[in-house]
Amino acid sequence: MSEIHIRPACSVRPATAADDAALAELDRSTWSTLHAVMPRPQPPYEPFFDDRHTPEDFLVAESENAAGEPGIAGYVRVVPPTPLACNAHVRQIQGLAVAEWARGRGVARTLLRAACAAARDDGANRMTLRVLGHNAPARALYASEGFVVEGVLPGEFFLDGRYVDDVMMGRSLAP
Repeated sequence: MSEIHIRPACSVRPATAADDAALAELDRSTWSTLHAVMPRPQPPYEPFFDDRHTPEDFLVAESENAAGEPGIAGYVRVVPPTPLACNAHVRQIQGLAVAEWARGRGVARTLLRAACAAARDDGANRMTLRVLGHNAPARALYASEGFVVEGVLPGEFFLDGRYVDDVMMGRSLAP
């Protein structure tokens, strides 16, 4: 009988202020023009959390790395898209990252599902996000989780020597 390898599951929890350094390192290590519109971070590095990015906005995935040590495998940021009362039923994903060592284990999918569940529990009935048009892996993941393209801003960003579309996606959070 051949040996069966089961990928370790990840758990998701709210972020805490103590996660600042680990999330900052994860953010820097996963930076890519595939998903980032801001320039590559350069030292001296800013803290991960600030007035506009608080621990309450983030869910963190934890898993064991190849050495069997627990670590932060990824994060998702979920916030109201505007401060308007008439838009309070919507949440928006404004960042999702998965550590290189944790890719292919379902961490991003788990984070997406946890984000939708948390938003639903918070009274939201709709989730939106923006993704770069050339980020085919992310777009495929979002589509497989029920997100549909609701708009495209053609050539909205100039990244790595080319114009890139900004794709808006959304889904209902109704059960």
